[in-house]
Amino acid sequence: MNNYLESLKWRYATKKYDSQKKVSDKDIENLKSAIQLSVSSGGLQPYRVVVVKSQEMKEKLAEAAFGNNQNVFKDCSHLFIFANEINLGDNHVDKYMQNISETRNVERESLADFENMIKGSLKNRSEEENSHWAGKQSYIALGSLITAAAVAKIDTTPMEGFDPKGVDSILELDKKGLASAAIVAAGYRHSDDDFQSYAKVRKPEEELFITI
Repeated sequence: MNNYLESLKWRYATKKYDSQKKVSDKDIENLKSAIQLSVSSGGLQPYRVVVVKSQEMKEKLAEAAFGNNQNVFKDCSHLFIFANEINLGDNHVDKYMQNISETRNVERESLADFENMIKGSLKNRSEEENSHWAGKQSYIALGSLITAAAVAKIDTTPMEGFDPKGVDSILELDKKGLASAAIVAAGYRHSDDDFQSYAKVRKPEEELFITI
């Protein structure tokens, strides 16, 4: 636990990346596993994650970034783009139930109550509400990525500072039934990034926690 907490103290939202340093394929696979194993309501995982390592694509995507994020897009090793599934419905749930059935070697019929519960929840919410819910789920996975990266001493920058429609257009996410929600850059901090020397500022425990 001490190593884990030290890793969280070490990390910060990196502002400047060393473009010459790349995250290894092995480490990227480990980060993908951390996302895959992340907590998700009902286990549905109503999102997909686009992993971009192509320099050409990173520079193209930078056109949809705001402010300094343009440099982050260009200079980081990889971009992880969390994209929500849109128009969530029976098809998504059916695929999930089939996955459960095959993974756990159980009859699909035995999952009927669970299946009906999830389908009912989706149908009882508007498309906008489902989109908002899916966005919150993707942020949980985003947190798993950031903490796993910190343990591996890989720098990250979570970002909302971009034009979602621009990113969706560049990656043709709309054609895949997806909508970008958040982006995480991954790589290694540049020695010139002043932010790495700043003390981490967080609420003191007495202001953050209420123990009952």
